[in-house]
Amino acid sequence: MREFIIADNQDITKAGMMFLLSNQKETNLLLEAGNKAELIQQLKLHPQAVVVLDYTMFDITSVDELNVLHERFVEADWLLFSDELSIEFLRQVLYNSTAFGVVMKDNSKEEILTALQCAVRKERFICNHVSNLLLMGRSNNNTSIQPTIKDEVLTTSERNILKEIALGKTTKEIAAEKNLSFHTVNSHRKNIFRKLGVNNVHEATKYAMKAGIVDLVEYYI
Repeated sequence: MREFIIADNQDITKAGMMFLLSNQKETNLLLEAGNKAELIQQLKLHPQAVVVLDYTMFDITSVDELNVLHERFVEADWLLFSDELSIEFLRQVLYNSTAFGVVMKDNSKEEILTALQCAVRKERFICNHVSNLLLMGRSNNNTSIQPTIKDEVLTTSERNILKEIALGKTTKEIAAEKNLSFHTVNSHRKNIFRKLGVNNVHEATKYAMKAGIVDLVEYYI
C-alpha cells in the first residue's frame, strides 16, 4: 500500500482524484499539496509517496526545478497529471529521465487508474495520447478528416493564440510570453475550440496547419 500526495490547486481535480484513490486497495493515505512549499513539507514526512502533480497549474517553473525535487526525494514516484503539456516539456522530462509517468486529465477513467496502479508498483506509465503526440512529428497523416477552413471564423487574437497552441505551448507559457493572464488565454482557447468544433489540441493543431496559421517547417523546428 502507498501514500499519495495530490499536488494540484484545482479543488475539483483534487476531489475527483481523492475519490478515485479512496476506492483503491493500494491506497494507504491521501494527502494534498496546493503549492511547492506544501509539497516539500509532505515529502519530508512521506518520502516514499506517489506524487500526482499538475505541473501547468503548480508553482514549479521549469523542468530543472522539477528534476531537483525528484533528486531531493528519490524514493518518491511521480505521475504528471495535467490538461495540457507542451511537446518540448514532454521531450525534456520523458527522454531524459525515467522517473516520471504521465497521464492527461481528459483520458478515460480506466487509463487514469492504470497510471496510478503503475505508479504504485514503481512502473512508468505514459498514456496513449502523449505517446502519439511525441510520435506525431514523425508522421504525416494525409488521410485525416479535413476541417472546414474559414479564415473569418477566428479573430486575429484567436489566430495568434491558436498558432502558439499548435507550436506546442501550454496556456501558462502563452500567457507569460504575451503578458496576458492565464484566464484570458484559457478563455481564448475555449472559444477557439468551440468555434472550430474541435475537442483537443491535436485537432486544433491539424486545423492550424491546414489553414496556414502555422506551417510544417515552423512546426517541426
